[in-house]
Amino acid sequence: MHARRVLVALIAVPLLYLYVTKLPAPFFLILLMVVSTLALHEFFRMFRVPARLSALGLVCGLMLFAPHILNIEHPLNVQALAGAAAFMMLATVRLFLVKDPMRSFADLAPIAFGLLYIPSLLIPQWLLRLQGIEWIFMLYLSVWMSDTLAYYIGKNFGTRKLYPEMSPKKTVEGGLGSLLGGTAVGLVFGFFVMPSWGPVTLGLFGMFIGGITIIGDLVESMFKRDAGVKDSGTLIPGHGGVLDRFDSVLFAGPALYFMKQAFA
Repeated sequence: MHARRVLVALIAVPLLYLYVTKLPAPFFLILLMVVSTLALHEFFRMFRVPARLSALGLVCGLMLFAPHILNIEHPLNVQALAGAAAFMMLATVRLFLVKDPMRSFADLAPIAFGLLYIPSLLIPQWLLRLQGIEWIFMLYLSVWMSDTLAYYIGKNFGTRKLYPEMSPKKTVEGGLGSLLGGTAVGLVFGFFVMPSWGPVTLGLFGMFIGGITIIGDLVESMFKRDAGVKDSGTLIPGHGGVLDRFDSVLFAGPALYFMKQAFA
């Protein structure tokens, strides 16, 4: 399992680098849409959403990207309207598709929450991409280094459980490793990649990403325990599903975007 995780990382990291640097910006938006659709499919399957409603939910997930595809002015405002339209469509279809009010909330709640959880949290990465490729690399390298140090420090030195009710293997020591990993990447970017921001500011950004990475991971663990599954899927060898691989960056992306806007 460890060897497969390393192999996937060795393949995925160079591919991501080439994809982001060699292709025009809209291709990154397409990548986010693909990731969103795959992760939503896994989320809906975890909570046993009926097939027809699940398919409609995937269409609604793509609708949230429409303002950014069309390059509409003030896209986040229009995105909120797209979210409202998606919910109205979902509720209307459920109303007439299943002529039984029982379980209507149970059918719609995972879809509505999935749209809020996955595409809505992925879209800030597109806003970061528009402001510079370096922000995407800082985001993913911070999350990757946080996850890596959390795993190895927790595995070798972890003794105190962090939150066993949600993730019994996570330790306080691993959490400190996550903070250290994010901070290290932020300092490197502050010194060598984006010196105009400075190592102190980006070091703090990285440390915060290290912390929010843990939260994102624990949130998905909470959902999986509620759904009674170990992994969201099996698409990525050694990592589980797409949602398993992107759970941390779902929270880290908006966090980095908000911090950048606040300090700009």
